[in-house]
Amino acid sequence: MIQSLATVALAVADYDEAIAYFTRRLGFALLADMPLGEGRRWVLVAPDGGKGARLLLVKAEGAEQSARVGNQTGGRVGFFLETSDFGRDHAAYKAQGVTFLEEPRHEPYGTVAVFEDLYGNKWDLIEPRG
Repeated sequence: MIQSLATVALAVADYDEAIAYFTRRLGFALLADMPLGEGRRWVLVAPDGGKGARLLLVKAEGAEQSARVGNQTGGRVGFFLETSDFGRDHAAYKAQGVTFLEEPRHEPYGTVAVFEDLYGNKWDLIEPRG
């Protein structure tokens, strides 16, 4: 049996602002944006030309889901964006106004820096050690 983790849901406050953030600031590709009825949409984004899991942008509904937007992992880093060129992507993201919470650091597993997405979810931008 072959399995893979294909899609991870990310709660967002607004579809269009989330699409704009991921495609314009992070350079992700918009893979799908299909209406599902009742204001819901199937919105998939992923690193352009990359491999790995995609993000399903899910609009929060109601107070409980809305309270989770930006804090899906209780303040911990919950998303890990791997790159083959940390310096290039770090500089490009900073130029696009992405908020980094620390300076790049070198760990045994690679070069990494934590950034926040538009809602405050924490991400690692990481170039794994070869």
